[in-house]
Amino acid sequence: MEDERLLERTHEDLANDVSVIAAEFLNGFQTVLEINRPAVSIFGSARTPPGSRPYEDARETARLFAEAGFAVVTGGGPGVMEGANRGCHEAGGLSVGFNIALPHEQGLNPYCDISMTFKHFYARKTMFVKAAEGFVIFPGGFGTLDELFESLTLIQTGKVHNFPVVLFDHGFWDDGLIWIREQLLEGGMISPEDVDLLHLTSDPQEAVDLVVECYERRCATDPVEPEKADAQ
Repeated sequence: MEDERLLERTHEDLANDVSVIAAEFLNGFQTVLEINRPAVSIFGSARTPPGSRPYEDARETARLFAEAGFAVVTGGGPGVMEGANRGCHEAGGLSVGFNIALPHEQGLNPYCDISMTFKHFYARKTMFVKAAEGFVIFPGGFGTLDELFESLTLIQTGKVHNFPVVLFDHGFWDDGLIWIREQLLEGGMISPEDVDLLHLTSDPQEAVDLVVECYERRCATDPVEPEKADAQ
């Protein structure tokens, strides 16, 4: 895997490593430019089968985003990602997949109109933020949690504009929010406004409205183009 080889290389390989990473970032930014409309990034487990509740919830949510004029960006793989890309594609929207090369190939799902396969996780995650006006996060594992907490850190530290982070499925996320409040907030490790960065719903339309309404408010303050932070 490219990331593993990068960490094992010697200083003599540094110049080549930098050029490879820079090229991937450039290609990623160019791909994001192809998304000619506001977009939402949707995350969730790759292990969720078609027909399951998370898959179908993601499919319906993405359909509603497409009908609202938003592109849908996912990791391009199976599971929740496929459900979201499928729902957007079926509604005639612009469906985007930013896939990752893994030792055990997860493959690109067949519902992506625009796609790119990354070698490095950090370049890929930058494009999720660069492209999006908000995140909707469905049940998932380590990768989904990584994307969730990285987005919260970027907002908390002011590296990106405050955009909606929507957790989908009360049954999956409720206990996590209790832990955040009881351990992190009460322990003084985060502030009350940090908890307020998270929105929780089990309703596809509400998830869409949270992102779309925030985007429209931003447009109202800057009618030419919503400005994004350099870090995005």
